[in-house]
Amino acid sequence: MKRLLTGPLLDAGETGPLLDAGETGPWVTAAERAAAAAFGSARRRAEYLTWRTMVRRELGRCVEITYDAAGAPCLADGSAFLSVSHCPQRVAVCISDAPCAVDVESEERNFGRVADRYMTSSERALSAEPWWPAAVWCAKETLYKYARRRELDLLRDLRVLSLDAEAGRIVGSIAGGAPLSLLMRREEGCMLVCIL
Repeated sequence: MKRLLTGPLLDAGETGPLLDAGETGPWVTAAERAAAAAFGSARRRAEYLTWRTMVRRELGRCVEITYDAAGAPCLADGSAFLSVSHCPQRVAVCISDAPCAVDVESEERNFGRVADRYMTSSERALSAEPWWPAAVWCAKETLYKYARRRELDLLRDLRVLSLDAEAGRIVGSIAGGAPLSLLMRREEGCMLVCIL
């Protein structure tokens, strides 16, 4: 089982579909609604409830979602691996029988201010496309999530080695380890990168 689910961020406004029982009623628990209500941001509430709704629509209403020691979402019964990401426009969820990871970001985000903190000169040289800084950011976030360990350095430990833009593939590595193949997709102004 390998699935990549993406969708728009549902509205978390008082009359938005996320709070409509027909939209999330069977998919989100009362405890999750209460937890979401405690978030100060409407967008954060929407992100939290949207990805949970997506997981349960795919795997069933009785799936119990929890968090592992690294703080990543997981299924309580360990029946599948999860990875979740969101940005203002999109939510992305990977579900797999093997470790997986995903990151999604708006291509409009200004990565230029932080590029020196995450892009090496060799990574910059791989593409001159305006979306490339978003792709490298997403690739490194995906590698970080896939590693499931903290304190990895974005410049030293997480590397983008090559790009095949036509095939939607990036090759990366974690702490000098074996090359990993990442899928890259541009979707409605967002960059999505995953290991599935």
